[in-house]
Amino acid sequence: MTTATVEQITTATKANVEALTQGGNAAIAGFQELAKAYQALATKNAEKLTASIQALAAVKSPTEFVELQQKLVKEGVDAAVADSRNIAELTNAVFTAAFAPVQKQVEAFQKSAKK
Repeated sequence: MTTATVEQITTATKANVEALTQGGNAAIAGFQELAKAYQALATKNAEKLTASIQALAAVKSPTEFVELQQKLVKEGVDAAVADSRNIAELTNAVFTAAFAPVQKQVEAFQKSAKK
């Protein structure tokens, strides 16, 4: 093997390791962000559940109970849809950030291989 080939392999290996390290660091940071988002969501849902139970316990008539229950169900479904969308967007951003350095390195390798 020539010196130039060895240097190319060494440079490529270092770039690959760096890309994997950057991707791993981004993944760790992203997973921490996801964990915080899930924790905040669980806290919000627990607080909402407590408030809903208290509101249902305070009603004075069966009609009021049914109306409140319907309102709470609608709010719950709307919140679940919005929360799911937010978590999906965050998850997508985490995986995109985690794989971006590796993808960039693969593209660089492909470009250099075509030369």
